[in-house]
Amino acid sequence: AFACGLARYVMETTHPEGSAFEPDAAAWERSILAFSQETRFEGLEILASSQETNEGSVTFKAALTRETGDVSFTEQSRFLRRDGKWLYHSGEIELA
Repeated sequence: AFACGLARYVMETTHPEGSAFEPDAAAWERSILAFSQETRFEGLEILASSQETNEGSVTFKAALTRETGDVSFTEQSRFLRRDGKWLYHSGEIELA
């Protein structure tokens, strides 16, 4: 979604109690779009995933570059199911 500039999708699939949620929707959308436009998305590799009834995790490696150079990272993301929909809650990032 970030690679395609789908800010609204990112916002709609973020848990309102999660670390990435921003209450100012307009500012949040601008921030997502700026990140998407200023970043070159070169690859995504899923390393692991798990799922329980209402909680899941995905560990992935994202290959990214910006003007400043390589900004790749690995993240273990936490997802929670709310009203039948999986929402991103938070993640632990390890820089590449």
